[in-house]
Amino acid sequence: MSICGLDFGTSNTTLGTTEGHAPVLAALETGHTTIPSAIFYPADGAVLIGRKAVEAYVDGVNGRLMRSLKSVLGTALIDETTRMGRERTRFRDVIGYYLGAVKRRAEQATGRELRDVVHGRPVHFVDNDPDADAKAEQTLREIAREIGFDQVTFQFEPIAAALEYERQISTEEIALIADIGGGTSDFSIVRLSPRRHGNADRASDILANDGVRIGGTDFDRQLSLGVVMPLFGFGSSMKRAGLEVPSRYFHDLATWSNINRMYEPRVMAELRQVRREAGEPELLDRLVRVVGEQRGHTLAMEVEEAKIALADTRQASIPLEWVGSGLSAAIGRTDLVSHTRQLAERIAARIKNCLAQASLTADHIDAVFLTGGSVRLAHVRKAITKAVPAARIVEGDTFGAVGKGLTIEALRRYGPRD
Repeated sequence: MSICGLDFGTSNTTLGTTEGHAPVLAALETGHTTIPSAIFYPADGAVLIGRKAVEAYVDGVNGRLMRSLKSVLGTALIDETTRMGRERTRFRDVIGYYLGAVKRRAEQATGRELRDVVHGRPVHFVDNDPDADAKAEQTLREIAREIGFDQVTFQFEPIAAALEYERQISTEEIALIADIGGGTSDFSIVRLSPRRHGNADRASDILANDGVRIGGTDFDRQLSLGVVMPLFGFGSSMKRAGLEVPSRYFHDLATWSNINRMYEPRVMAELRQVRREAGEPELLDRLVRVVGEQRGHTLAMEVEEAKIALADTRQASIPLEWVGSGLSAAIGRTDLVSHTRQLAERIAARIKNCLAQASLTADHIDAVFLTGGSVRLAHVRKAITKAVPAARIVEGDTFGAVGKGLTIEALRRYGPRD
């Protein structure tokens, strides 16, 4: 069949196709059905996407990495240009290249051309700006046609996440969709029913929508600052009584988007001066090494991997032998909870705000859907379910529920077509 469902996310992207009449996610990278929404333009060589793009950037290849591509939709930036080496490229063309590469990979994996797509879209691309919201959808529609899709329709991502479940229920229910992504957490309260399942326009079934700029990278940052950065001098004292080592270096090193600031020549000169005045200069030696070798992104990725591991185990370790002999950071699940508890509490507070928007109480929610990688963290999951304690948790594919739901919608709208 030529149909597919495309979930172009801020952090990751999935593309659903069909086997028989069942939705499946295409392998977009070796061993992975998700691919980071990232693109790398090297000074020399071919453009890279996904994990290869991030790896090239982390390895210090000369070029430019762009992430969170979706965030420019609906903004004035979309039609502006940005420098890529010696040339300037429109932001919409960057998105087009990325999505075109995703489409080609899916076609290669499935062995067939994909011509019809149901595109996922958030409830709001841009808050409180209907014109910008409409422009964002239209831009995505144009890009989809430019990369080779004939039929392009849209479905709201929170509706898509619940479509499989909606096919199984016999009466109307109210559901909470909690999507904890890489950069934001989004919450929607939706009406589900067998009667509404066939409706093309589901906007009226979204009873409330809210969000907060808290995502997986914020958990990484707090975990890094709480457990890893003290090994490099964060929170340690200067020789002068009452002073601590300046904290801004550690905050930048723990924040993915700020790491490159640490590689500016003036920063290294400052760090060497701080080291001379530090009460524990051996800790600053480690920091100088990380910055000097430009391995801040290596450190950030290791922290993320440890966080992910803590979803399944109570203890993880970050090997830091490359910094100092015998050095490592032991991280327990209790560390993760203690350093990120406030983030989880803020997520729960936004759910309560979403309920208030819909003029509902927690008792009105029949089911809760958890999507996005960070819902695998036990304390995040607990904070969400505590906000709606009477609701059933609908288990599913944490990373692929939206992509599969969009494919279900594609089957309904386009049917089996060869």
